Amino acid sequence: MKPSKQVAEQLSRISHGLFWCGLVLPAFTGIFYPGLTHFDELLGIPALPFQRGLAVLGCLAIIAGTYYLASSSLALKSFGAGFAAFKLTRHVVSKSVYEQIRNPMSLGFYLSYFGISLVAGSTYLLFGTLLVVVPIHAFNLLYFEEHELRARYGASYEQYKHRVAFIIPFKCHMSA
Repeated sequence: MKPSKQVAEQLSRISHGLFWCGLVLPAFTGIFYPGLTHFDELLGIPALPFQRGLAVLGCLAIIAGTYYLASSSLALKSFGAGFAAFKLTRHVVSKSVYEQIRNPMSLGFYLSYFGISLVAGSTYLLFGTLLVVVPIHAFNLLYFEEHELRARYGASYEQYKHRVAFIIPFKCHMSA
């Protein structure tokens, strides 16, 4: 399907709304009830072992995630006249962290969720992050957002897509 630019923008807004309501809002609510450290207890599963070491690793992941979240938000505002998922950019942003990866905000989100899981010492949150949140969101990026960006920006997005890695900050060049 090749949606028009206007339809692509509407679909993007719907997709982002579902993301915030389906993944972010429930996770944020979980901070208050039952509390991040009580999920495992409620489900009767053991907490993560080596909690002190994992908490340090979690803090590092949160710092890296915060960097990607903040840098990508600033780049979208500065170079694309947009803001996160709330105000769509006017053109492809390919500067700052967007030179390294196409989805730095998503990487920041994943690292932050991962880090919070480790700091909380929660097996439930860790596996929920790795097996539910990241795959569902990455699927949305690959199969919805990329089509929307192609519809909105055309060839400039295609060139950017072929030049910059999807989510890992390096691109493997394979030769046949």
